[in-house]
Amino acid sequence: MASSASTNTPVLNGIAAAASGLEGFDPAAGSLRDFVHTRPQRVEDRAADFEAWRSARENVGYWPYAKYLVEPPRATTTLQHSDGSRYSGVNFATQDYLSLSTHAAVKAAAAAAIERFGVHSAGSMALAGNVHESLALEASIADMLQMKHALLFPTGWAAGFGIVKGLVRQQDHVVLDALAHNCLQEGAMAATRNVYRTRHLDLAHVHSTLASIREKDAANTVLVVTEGIFSMDADAPDISALQAMCRHFGATLVVDVAHDLGCTGPGGTGEIGLQGMLGEVDIVMGSFSKTFASNGGFIATNRTAVKEFVRAFAPTCVFSNALSPVQVAAVGTAIAIIRSLEGEGLRKRLSVAVAALRDELTTCGFALLGKPHAIVPMIVGTEAVGRRAALEATREGVLVNLAEFPAVPIDRSRFRLQVMSAHEPEQCRAAARAIAKAVARSSAAGFALS
Repeated sequence: MASSASTNTPVLNGIAAAASGLEGFDPAAGSLRDFVHTRPQRVEDRAADFEAWRSARENVGYWPYAKYLVEPPRATTTLQHSDGSRYSGVNFATQDYLSLSTHAAVKAAAAAAIERFGVHSAGSMALAGNVHESLALEASIADMLQMKHALLFPTGWAAGFGIVKGLVRQQDHVVLDALAHNCLQEGAMAATRNVYRTRHLDLAHVHSTLASIREKDAANTVLVVTEGIFSMDADAPDISALQAMCRHFGATLVVDVAHDLGCTGPGGTGEIGLQGMLGEVDIVMGSFSKTFASNGGFIATNRTAVKEFVRAFAPTCVFSNALSPVQVAAVGTAIAIIRSLEGEGLRKRLSVAVAALRDELTTCGFALLGKPHAIVPMIVGTEAVGRRAALEATREGVLVNLAEFPAVPIDRSRFRLQVMSAHEPEQCRAAARAIAKAVARSSAAGFALS
């Protein structure tokens, strides 16, 4: 990603102006990156600098990281912003790809679990936190992926961090796609200094990196990490080629299927199913929070030894409470729906809605990234235009999330529109036209803070 050095000084100057009561500070400027590596100072002072910038953005509606659901995360909903304002509209801001979080059977299963066990797991997996249904859920996940074993985690983030930190030691190596999720990046940096970020979806770069590592170190573990669908670009790697490469170099492949498992592929098996790799990937990890109507995550493997090693050494497994019985029941019921004829129908509805949204956005002149998927990344442009456009879209009755630098390259801010099976095609088309109005108004407005 591009460096933020060119924007750092103006932003901090603006903060100083704001703190001294001067006019002219532009909340459309700057990024979170400006506050990651700051001059030596006390925590309180460092936080105060950040808060001056954050509150300036919040005051004009440009702060996107504090929205609250007032209603369930349906195709239309109401969100409350941190300033107390409420907006209702077509909901592309939450992750519920098959609309299962409000499904009657899922809610009934959760209610029954509360009656039987209460609401809390009351322990880690290592210390009686699991219930019998937890083991059944692990078996269901493994069967869905045609793997022999699965292991539950309290969140998807915990699964990603845990699999890397649990397997990798200081002398080992981790090769990550540059756009791999934060949990995988953080796990790698916590485990070893030998972290290599390869160009996004660049197989040749992965090959040359592995070759270079093995020239110097033929013995230690090498973990290669990628995703089924990348959430910022909605694109996919060649999983078969990566797995073959790993076998050639004696490396281990980890594929994060958080965004594709359940909502795409034959029987909901995601990119691994679409690419004919069920049961063939070394380690699969994923999250329940996108399609399976709950928090939680998992890893799946064909090796008993790997499962038990991760169970013992992944800190987010040993030192976190297990999934609650309520979550286990919700996910178990969601999997049954996903693998049924009803699930197939929900995926078809989702694909129709996605096609309508992508078609209308393209007609409106927007550049879209990736392949047709529940995530529709739509390029907006500079951070200034993106921040204004997100507010204007909300005012137009379309609830969106803005991804901006440093989550995406500078001046490539985008709406990461998250579609549900409950969205109707014409609803998506109308929303696309409303988004087009919002972006046009924002591009022409000169960013007046009205």
